[in-house]
Order: sequence, then C-alpha cells, then structure tokens
Amino acid sequence: MAVINIIQALNQTLHQQFAKDARLLTFGEDAGAFGGVFRVTSGLHKEFGEARCFNTPLTENGIIGFGIGIAQKGLFPICEIQFADYIFPAYDQIVNEMAKMRYRTGNQYSCPMVIRTPYGGGIHGGHYHSQSPEAQFLHTPGIQIVFASGPYDAKGLLTSAIRSNDPVIFFEPKRLYRAIKEEVPEEEYAIPFGKAHLAKEGTDVTLVGWGAQHHQNMEAALALSGQGISVEVLNLRTLNPLDIDAITTSITKTGRCLIVHEAPRTMGFGAEIAAIATEVCFLHLKAPIKRLCGLDTPFPNALEKEYLPDAYKVKKAIIELLEY
Repeated sequence: MAVINIIQALNQTLHQQFAKDARLLTFGEDAGAFGGVFRVTSGLHKEFGEARCFNTPLTENGIIGFGIGIAQKGLFPICEIQFADYIFPAYDQIVNEMAKMRYRTGNQYSCPMVIRTPYGGGIHGGHYHSQSPEAQFLHTPGIQIVFASGPYDAKGLLTSAIRSNDPVIFFEPKRLYRAIKEEVPEEEYAIPFGKAHLAKEGTDVTLVGWGAQHHQNMEAALALSGQGISVEVLNLRTLNPLDIDAITTSITKTGRCLIVHEAPRTMGFGAEIAAIATEVCFLHLKAPIKRLCGLDTPFPNALEKEYLPDAYKVKKAIIELLEY
C-alpha cells in the first residue's frame, strides 16, 4: 500500500469515483483547472473535462443552489466550499432546501450531493479561515455530518459520502492535509457512516473527539499511559449519524468521559453528546462528564495556541477528571 497524505487520498478517491460514475460533477471557486486552493481536485479537469470539473463565481449560495438543482435531475454534485467559514452565505440553501428535500416531497425526491469543505484552526488563518461550524448544521435534521481525521478515513468516508442518497457535509482538517501520512489501499473501499473508530482501548476514562482533534487526543492518551493512566480513545468519524452505542458502551466501562472539540464550548456538539451519555450512563458515572473546547470568542489569530485544545490541555483535563 502507498503511504499518502489526506489531499492525495481525497484526490485518488475523486478520480476513482469519477471514472466509475459519469453522473459525478465537482465545482467551486478555483476547483477547475487550478485544482482547488489545496489541490484536492487536481487533475480532474484535465482527465474528465470542463463539463464535470469547473470553476464557479464567488457565490456560495449559487454553488449550493446549483448543486441542489442538478441533484434533482439525476446528477451527483460534489460542491467545494473553499473554507468552511464561507459556507454561511449558503446557509438557507443548505438547511431549508437541501436538508428538507426528501421530507418536503414526501420521499419523492432526495438530494444526493456532497459539500466538501476544509475547517478548523492550526494554520494561523485568523477568524475567517479557522472556524469549526459543525454545530450550526447538526441542529438541522436531514444532513449527514462527516469528519475526516487522516488519509485512510478520508478515502473511505468520501467513498461512502458519494454513494449516499442523502446530502453530506464533508469536513476536512486543513491543518492535517499534508501533515499526516498513512498507508491507504489503492483499491476502492468504504467506511460506513455511524460507526466510530475505537482507536485505543482503556479502562480509566473515555476520550471522545473527531477530525483533527483526534490526533491531539491520541497524543495525550499515549503520554498518560506512561503514567499508568489507561485512556480509551474514540474517533467518532460521523456526528450525524452518531454512534451512540460506541460512546455509551465505553463510558459504561470506564465511568468517566472527556469530550474535546475545537468549536466554541457554548452550544457545541460536545454538550449534546454529554446529555445523551448522561441519560444512558448516569448510574455508571464516577464523575460528571467533562468538556474541553475552543473559547466562546471569535477565533483569535494572535492567540491560536491558547484557543486550541492541544494535547497538554487534554492531559490536564483528564487528570482533573480522575481527581474528581
């Protein structure tokens, strides 16, 4: 197997799926001949032509609206929003049209499409290129929310997204695009939605995260193992559908849980996970479920390190949880 990064894994998947299915199209700002600002769509324009891989104007609501329209006509759009921070001009199209298409038509029409978008901090992008807006969309039924955390997951999850008959927002951790390399099978494979990855077994505390945060969580868990602390690490992969069974099974075993995400704490998705876990696991808890999150501020470029929940902060929060 080749050792590749996330960009290469996504690009390989797109080439493989485009070759198999002529209904697939991809488009966005600079997504055509240029190959996207991060080069994820590189080579698609040349191999499959401008009719299937092309640039759009700077109009996010137009990109998504056009995708919704062609999805109703039997095509499968893969829309690229250049940064997740700029997805909000298309918010109405996403939550009022795309997410509700199956419901509002009485199951006569679905809206099979993927919105790919890089998210998160770690590249000193400031407040317009560092946000993690997943909670904004998780409140809307009808959208599948997916997070890649490495090359292997990126390929398998994108394959499943393209095969889905319902809309997917596919969040890609831009700070890890070239920073993480893994062995990835060259042949096609799919990772099912709604199945978390048990990345490390443990007995003392359950550590839950997704996307880029998973690597900080793993670093903290491995460091604490040297201190005799056994941390179980869950990488959720998808937030909708959510693998509730994996979360509650782990917490029932360990009795403690720390949920970590980059997005601000207030109304972040960690709160929903904590609520579900408390309802199911209350009698097994040895301590209150704890959250470690980004701050309730705009993303501060000069204080990026202070904002992000790095491995040091994760270790500290786990120790506090064990000392409760």
